[in-house]
Amino acid sequence: MNLHEYFSQGGSLSVGELAAAIGIKNPAQVRQWQHAYANRQPGPEYCVAIEKATSGAVRRWDLRPDDWYRIWPELIGADGAPQIPADQTAA
Repeated sequence: MNLHEYFSQGGSLSVGELAAAIGIKNPAQVRQWQHAYANRQPGPEYCVAIEKATSGAVRRWDLRPDDWYRIWPELIGADGAPQIPADQTAA
């Protein structure tokens, strides 16, 4: 689930609550990630923090779909993890 989907569901944290939970002072940054403004993605440390703050509803691989397996190779093969493209390697 991406951030847009997360915020659209009932019972989720608000943008401001998530920003505070992950240590961001300005919720506008979270909104930019939510709407993929200028293709912006959270850095790896924020991906981990978002995953924890959302109790796993938003996963790291959803936030960084193109390179998650390079950043967190330990997640390859985890339950729910997407497949790695055949032309890519985890190294």
